[in-house]
Amino acid sequence: MTEVITKTDVPLKPFSRGKVRDTYELGENLLMVSTDRLSAFDVVFGDGIPYKGTVLNELSLFWFDKLKDVCKNHLVSTDLPADLPAYLTRRSMIVKRAKPFSIECIVRGYLAGSGLKEYNAQGSVCGIKLPEGLKNSSKLPQPIFTPSTKEGVGVHDINIDSKTGAKLVGGEQNYKTIEETAIKLYTTASDYARTKGIILADTKFEFGLYDGEVILIDEVLTPDSSRYWPLVKYEEGRNQDSFDKQYLRDYVESIGWDKKPPAPKLPANVIK
Repeated sequence: MTEVITKTDVPLKPFSRGKVRDTYELGENLLMVSTDRLSAFDVVFGDGIPYKGTVLNELSLFWFDKLKDVCKNHLVSTDLPADLPAYLTRRSMIVKRAKPFSIECIVRGYLAGSGLKEYNAQGSVCGIKLPEGLKNSSKLPQPIFTPSTKEGVGVHDINIDSKTGAKLVGGEQNYKTIEETAIKLYTTASDYARTKGIILADTKFEFGLYDGEVILIDEVLTPDSSRYWPLVKYEEGRNQDSFDKQYLRDYVESIGWDKKPPAPKLPANVIK
């Protein structure tokens, strides 16, 4: 089994440490490293997943390039300084130091997860009224923008409406730009994924301000931030087979974990 990287030790000044990514200062830019750490329900697990950071990083690089004409992004280069550890290769990128907006920018094309729970209780998601009679995994009439708060590790994000979202991003104009851009990114990516036999059910984008302009930052359209379903097996009214973390969520719910730290240890078959 390949070496699993859950901790990084880089001779640079630490900038931030997220659930999965470690970020360091690199001159005027940042070095963002995708580790093999795994999180679910906003809790980080002690076990790492082989190759996970590499997959996340290279998928993000693919989508940053594919979507660059829809929205500028923070990618500067993948050419790392020679004095950095070799294990950073393929799991790292040098990025612009943007100022992040303090909301999670979620776009949903299908009804699943917390959106399904909220719809079943209220008939709406983030204040957006939806048609009656929708089921688990129903395709929505059109994609909807359903932001949430951006909480710390171990704290669940909270779905918010557009009024709250506008306050958090500095006004209605910023909010409108983010909403329109997020939906356009989702639609472009969803249309492309479908040509590969994959449904992009929903995804989370992050945006920041750089030189007064809204740009796409962090990761983009990875299995950590998106629900991907095989098109050939799609069936409305049930949970779908998936190419994302739903397998892990289903497992930890099946063993009765209360979704609070510490996370349970994962057996080898689940990691595999």
